[in-house]
Amino acid sequence: MTRLRSIIAGCAGLLAPFALGAQGAPAVARSGAYFESYSFGDGLAFKRISEFTIPISVTQRVGQRLVIDVGTAFASASVRQADGTTINHSGLIDTDLRASFSMIPGKLIFNLVGSIPTGATAVPDTTIPLFGATATDLLGFTTPSFGSGGGISAGFASAFRMGQNWAVGTGASFRQGASYQPVKGQPGQLSPGGEARARFGIEGPFGGGKYFRGALVYTSTANNGLGPTEESGIGDRVLAYAAVSMPLGNSHLSLYGWDMRRLRARSWDQPNTISVPRGNVLALGARLERLLGEHTTLAPMVEFRHELTGPGPKMELLGYLLRTGADLRYRVSDRAAVVLQAQVAFGSLNSLGVRVPIVGPRLGALLEWSR
Repeated sequence: MTRLRSIIAGCAGLLAPFALGAQGAPAVARSGAYFESYSFGDGLAFKRISEFTIPISVTQRVGQRLVIDVGTAFASASVRQADGTTINHSGLIDTDLRASFSMIPGKLIFNLVGSIPTGATAVPDTTIPLFGATATDLLGFTTPSFGSGGGISAGFASAFRMGQNWAVGTGASFRQGASYQPVKGQPGQLSPGGEARARFGIEGPFGGGKYFRGALVYTSTANNGLGPTEESGIGDRVLAYAAVSMPLGNSHLSLYGWDMRRLRARSWDQPNTISVPRGNVLALGARLERLLGEHTTLAPMVEFRHELTGPGPKMELLGYLLRTGADLRYRVSDRAAVVLQAQVAFGSLNSLGVRVPIVGPRLGALLEWSR
């Protein structure tokens, strides 16, 4: 759940590692700042959730076959509860170190990712409501998770041509997290279950300058150990993604959609097992890129997101969110670019049959430098 955003980004560019290898970009560094906040009407346990994130990432090419990525972030989040009290958390999140090695150039890449536990592990039990609120897929916070015990994953990605202009990509990976104590002052370790993921993607041009990308991702996670006798389980997840881009006058239009369905946990009826309920998140969006000058691009966007959840035979509406705004990209030089982002979202959450209104901004600035 908390890694949904990175999975979707991977769907959007399933063949991107092969493109990077072909371009031979030696190094890229990115950093910036993002602020997002949501205000809620009456009916929930909290009135406002805010988060400030400073992401940092560096991509370095080593020789002709190896690409190394390092990424982390500083995040500060707060929840103002209905009684006026505030829950706060600040600090680094986990640091990901990724190595991608081209075993067969242009066809097969091996990926190894190590998550270093620089983020929050043992936290006070008073901060648990904050962590749960920021992890909600509907809200889509920039930093949905603040830390774990670390872990390691390994996998591969392959690509091959289909016809003259189309390409097919496949991938598979397995991740194993390290055990850690999630809550201060409480006995017991959380032992994450292994997670296997398989991907399939296809992309290529079609009539009138249009371009299609599609992907399917299947994820299965073993139960997490919660001490000597208890476990938590989550059902398999299936995510489908599709996007079409096309020229529109002097602009470029992209339409996309994705749907993530979380199935019922296999051990949902077992004693001493806490199961994550079924869920379904649907998103539909559009983005229009238009050149304003030789170095400036404006990209207005709109996205609708809708989430269902529930343990029963029929899932219930958790909420919906409509987000709109724009990105302004300015190329400072051949090596540097700045992206400014301004968005606003509004919608509602369903709480015990009562619809609670949501509204809030997202503001950001990103600096990208390459050499």
